Amino acid sequence: MPLPLQQTNSQPRWLFPFVGLLVFSICAVPLLRLVAAGFRSIWSGKALELLREPAVWQATLNTLTTSFLGMIVALIIGASFALALALTNVRARGVLGFLFMLPTMIPPQVTALSWVGLSGPSSPLLKAIGLAPPLGSPQPLYSIYGIALLFGVQHAPLVFLSLRAGLLALPQEGIDAAKLSGASSRQVLRDIVLPLAMPGLIAGAAIAFVSGVGNFGIPAILGMPAAIYTLPTLIYARFASFGPSTFGDIALLSAMIAILAIAGLGLQERVLRSREYRTVGGAGLTASFNLGLWRLPVELALWFLLSAMLVLPFLALVAGSLVSTYGVVFSWKTISLSAYEEILFRQAVTQTAFVNSLFLAGLTAFGLLVFGVLTAYALTHTKSRWTGLIAAMIEIPYALPGIVIAVAFILIFAAPIPLVGVSLYGTLWIILLAYLSSFFAVGLKPIISAFRQLDPALEEAARLSGAGFWRRLAEILVPLIAPAAGASVILVFLVACNELTVSALLWSAGTQTLGVAIYNLDDSGSFDLAAALSVLVVVMIVILMLLLEWMAAWLPKGVVPWRN
Repeated sequence: MPLPLQQTNSQPRWLFPFVGLLVFSICAVPLLRLVAAGFRSIWSGKALELLREPAVWQATLNTLTTSFLGMIVALIIGASFALALALTNVRARGVLGFLFMLPTMIPPQVTALSWVGLSGPSSPLLKAIGLAPPLGSPQPLYSIYGIALLFGVQHAPLVFLSLRAGLLALPQEGIDAAKLSGASSRQVLRDIVLPLAMPGLIAGAAIAFVSGVGNFGIPAILGMPAAIYTLPTLIYARFASFGPSTFGDIALLSAMIAILAIAGLGLQERVLRSREYRTVGGAGLTASFNLGLWRLPVELALWFLLSAMLVLPFLALVAGSLVSTYGVVFSWKTISLSAYEEILFRQAVTQTAFVNSLFLAGLTAFGLLVFGVLTAYALTHTKSRWTGLIAAMIEIPYALPGIVIAVAFILIFAAPIPLVGVSLYGTLWIILLAYLSSFFAVGLKPIISAFRQLDPALEEAARLSGAGFWRRLAEILVPLIAPAAGASVILVFLVACNELTVSALLWSAGTQTLGVAIYNLDDSGSFDLAAALSVLVVVMIVILMLLLEWMAAWLPKGVVPWRN
């Protein structure tokens, strides 16, 4: 007599369909609604009207230009760090790698604010050391090249991660054989290392380009004051000046962003398929090149670059937050904590933003913990052709620019929900749903990695002893994956708490997040308040990253990005 499914299979019969429906609802349905809106706009002829506007093509050109130039900067910086930290005997590689990851963890609007505070005639820090340009001088970062430079700084760690992964997978035997054959270090690097590491370099370039296409915070801070619009900021501007054709316009503009992002990733795949990349031998390349007398100069160059990218902008941000008014010379006489008092104890908007961001980030992190455990279990315990489709539906929203996800959820929830008549638009709940869709992949990765490392014999023994699904989950599986689950919560909380691109279009009065509050404070001319709030955000990010670093010993490999 055949046994019921729950007894012949380790998972209950309802679990896989439930996971499929959940993923389809929060990840696929909004994007399908966006596609439908785009086709409707094309069918009605409104798309042609939009595409005739010079502003749209100028924004597209600006998007491509800043993303491409930013990709070049990111390649130069990221590849330099990856080669130095993965291949050479420089000291403090762990510390350098940790610090180099900070720019990509810091929200883009905070990066832009810190660099604005570091440059220009009003910089309190430059005034203090007598290097400020004359009053009336233009802000050099308010330009295409300023946006591209900060794209490169923000996205260089993405190139670093991608290239370093390829370098660490190279076979040590091939390097040693080339050296024994008399090849110089330069020849080994040129003829062996770089050709074999090319897939990681190409992947990093594609990720940097796509990240630039969808970046909102940097062009909003640096571009909009100079009337330089990219596609994400053009969507924001169109949405702010709401009209009868707004939904159709922003749907089509979002589709253009998605097409550019997909084209960038598609070009990467085509380049990689056009060449053969195979290695034979054991991986685990470490410190293959002894720098000798060059070690100290290389170390100084790395620390100098980190100081220019991270330390000096942060000091400028701190200086801007400690003066009563932006433009005042930073000195012992002008130091004031009034900006921190204002944002923490007097400003209702910033207090609300703190509460909203902590609430949304916490609920998203723990919600995706529950969803992630069930999804990871279902995907690792089911042999079906549908598992690949479900995994792809989870990955796509994270791969797409956040502003595309925001527009998709606006189109879904702009009108009241049928039957119940409740409207989510303008509430925290629409932001929460968008976060769940955008960050599902972030929360799932550590958990599914942990599930794949578990010995199935443990659960099978419990099942044969009569333990049901929920008991096995609570008493055996969850304790074993607890470190990875904790890392999942921290990672999701980290990215959700400082997010701007998604919430920039979804917030309304009373639902501001920290990212929105920082942008609005700067936009209203309160640089000191925006800087103070940004400093607190950076401190929170560093604390969470240090917590992840402390947990790294108990986590599956690859969960903590800056770890080997």
